[in-house]
Amino acid sequence: MTNRIDFEKQFHNYKEAKLQHRYITNKHIEPLLKSLNGDFKVDTIGFSVNKKPVYGVKFGSGEIKILMWSQMHGNESTTTKVLFDLFNSFSHIDNTTVIKACTFYFIPILNPDGAKAYTRVNANNVDLNRDAQNLSQPESRILRQVFDEFKPDYCFNLHGQRTIFSAGEANASATLSFLAPAQDEACTVTANRQKAMELIAGMNAFLQDHIPNQVGIYDDAFNINCVGDTFQSQSVPTILFEAGHFANDYSREVVRKYLFMSMLGALNLIVSDHDTLGLNYQGYFNIPENKKLFYDIIIRNARVITSEGESVMDIAFQFEEILKDNEVVFNPIVKKFGDLSKYYGHNTIEAREQLLELPKNKSLKVSNSIDFVIINNKIFLLNSVNN
Repeated sequence: MTNRIDFEKQFHNYKEAKLQHRYITNKHIEPLLKSLNGDFKVDTIGFSVNKKPVYGVKFGSGEIKILMWSQMHGNESTTTKVLFDLFNSFSHIDNTTVIKACTFYFIPILNPDGAKAYTRVNANNVDLNRDAQNLSQPESRILRQVFDEFKPDYCFNLHGQRTIFSAGEANASATLSFLAPAQDEACTVTANRQKAMELIAGMNAFLQDHIPNQVGIYDDAFNINCVGDTFQSQSVPTILFEAGHFANDYSREVVRKYLFMSMLGALNLIVSDHDTLGLNYQGYFNIPENKKLFYDIIIRNARVITSEGESVMDIAFQFEEILKDNEVVFNPIVKKFGDLSKYYGHNTIEAREQLLELPKNKSLKVSNSIDFVIINNKIFLLNSVNN
């Protein structure tokens, strides 16, 4: 993959400063869409359940056609930020080769109702990524119509993932994850999957210089109701991109950079190796498969007194993301306790068998929300990521 240093430089030069943190809606992107130069063709391509516009952006006139869509799940916004970083980059001369070779179609927010409510599902409580066959929702039909009419050569299915994932079994967060979805029950490695696999292998090789051991892939079990599997079954190389977690990066701004760099790298590979792409895909199988081994916080070896007596245990907390006053805040929830030696924490508190006390009127119970704990008379704030 070429121009590695330039990709990072481009990110810092063209990062869209008006899009920050996790809450991104139509209200945030509409002024930016209006300010795009005349090389970008912006249209309202349909409306959501709640009659919010879904926007399409077309750019370029090259022979290779690439379709990208983001915020199919309304609370997965990192990739939307990256699309606007790409728009800024494409407005300059840095990516002349890619721009001349490709025609792009972008859907920045496919699920504007879910984005506004900060939910995975749409206003009818439907997961659009399980509606590829039924096409029961207006947003699903919009995407399918664009796919049918644009006839892409490649699809980038852009998502965000939870903080629970490790890259394999190691104590390494899956900062970015990928998948070349299956297109049949046998998970056949078809020619178009090989192209997707080679692009992912190329991105992984590049990323190992920046986030070593922090790239994973997902299980490729086939589900024709998923959009990626459906588009792959139409013989279009399709890649699932998942923006994950980097240390203390709950705003997903560091991950944003690596995703931007990865996407530019993939586009350069498509252009430079278009005629031979798919011949060198074996590196894909060296990427570890994601496991659910992380919690946001683990308190290790805490001495706890309960109604059943006194014991030493580990306690795991996961952040619940809550929309409050148009901002996403992180609420610590008890998820598990006991022997958690097989799990990792993004943040770890070592209690050293000292007494752990909970706030008044709080009990150690799965699903309870707890803002702080007291260990040996010292207060530990669990929601400090909000501060």
